[in-house]
Amino acid sequence: MSTASSLIHPVDARPGRLTHHLRATIVLAAPIAAAQLAQMAMGLTDTVMLGRIGDTALAAGGLGATLFFTCLFTFQGLLSGTAVLAARARGAGQKQDVPAIYWSGLVLSAALCVPMFALMSDPGPLLRAAGDNPALMEAVRSYLSVLRWGVPAGVMGIGLVRGFLPAIELQRLMLWVIPGAVLLNFVLNIWFINGGLGLAPHGMRGSAAATAVSLWVSALALLALLHSHRQAHFVRPSRPRFSIILALLTIGLPVGMTMVVEAALFLVTALMVGALGPVELAAHTVAISVASVTFMVPLAISQAANVRVGYEAGAHRPEAARRAGFAAIGLAAAFMGATALVMLTAPHAVVGLYLAAASPSAVLAARLLRVAGAFQIADGVQVTASGALRGLKDTRMPMLLAAFGYWGIGFWLGRTLAFPLGLGVVGLWWGLFGGLATSALCLTTRFYIFARPGAVAPGR
Repeated sequence: MSTASSLIHPVDARPGRLTHHLRATIVLAAPIAAAQLAQMAMGLTDTVMLGRIGDTALAAGGLGATLFFTCLFTFQGLLSGTAVLAARARGAGQKQDVPAIYWSGLVLSAALCVPMFALMSDPGPLLRAAGDNPALMEAVRSYLSVLRWGVPAGVMGIGLVRGFLPAIELQRLMLWVIPGAVLLNFVLNIWFINGGLGLAPHGMRGSAAATAVSLWVSALALLALLHSHRQAHFVRPSRPRFSIILALLTIGLPVGMTMVVEAALFLVTALMVGALGPVELAAHTVAISVASVTFMVPLAISQAANVRVGYEAGAHRPEAARRAGFAAIGLAAAFMGATALVMLTAPHAVVGLYLAAASPSAVLAARLLRVAGAFQIADGVQVTASGALRGLKDTRMPMLLAAFGYWGIGFWLGRTLAFPLGLGVVGLWWGLFGGLATSALCLTTRFYIFARPGAVAPGR
């Protein structure tokens, strides 16, 4: 076993020091976080390029990309069981089972491409929830009619392979591919939008094509690297098993539903902000953009916790699994605490990167960033605790706890503060704080209970 491997997965039965689990989590999470931030940079490139075409192209492309990637990340959640089962199999010393898990996941990902492609081909139900501007809706349909061809690459590349790589300690391969895909997307955006070298200009549809091509290049490159690597024995040809597909769905369906519930809360919040006026919506958009960037790091730590806890649980080392989970939760809390400090002490400097400092929307955005600073730690803790629970194959109850936090507390608190009590968009953001804090408390408590040595945790 290599030095890196022994750092991530100790070979003895001792639980390991907390510092060991912190280092191991960082080794796993750092490449994942870098890849996810690079993926966000790809979206930023599309936004900048579409903005040069015009407001309609920017609005349609932005809404179309939001719908596409929200659906894609939901399907990614459905496939999250692949990493959990692979990590647990390795922890249990059953490496021979990993190929069947991978190929079963590949079959499931291929099947999931069908409903997502159909949804992108006829996005009417999604668009009706976004408004009734016929010209804008038709532009979104046009954008998605091109981007939909990236569905198989997105589901396989982002949904399956990127989640599977950390389970076999090949997360660094993402750093060989994703940054190059960002550069490729930038070049293709310029070429496909404006034309040249014998290609006619395609405007907004050209940007969609650039994103689809970049997804395909990323997916094919990751698959090629994975299947040619010295660890390719983990993906050698193996017959998919229905029992494994069923196990993947048992884990993944609640995770996917949790993502839908959370995304729906933020979507409904955005719609309520839109009803308040353009200044409020602009401020909300900026604040959400900043919070989304910082969230990528705890999201990566959550995926690392998924693998680390799953490995230790598979090896029947409950105390090590517990320490691995709390090390990840503590790491996420520390990082988000640092970002919270920036948001609380220098919100105007951050907002100044987006808006003119004296504008009404900038002043309001700075107020929202202070609220975001208040819920940074809760946001990082809740997503990481959820990942740690996935490592224990516990997903159904966390789904219900998250739904209670987001909607039972967050939605009603925000709506009450915003409208009857007159706090407006600031009230809606305090509602988000309440929902995230409740989820963080519930999920961390559940992990504490079920990760105790001797506890009968789901999936043990």
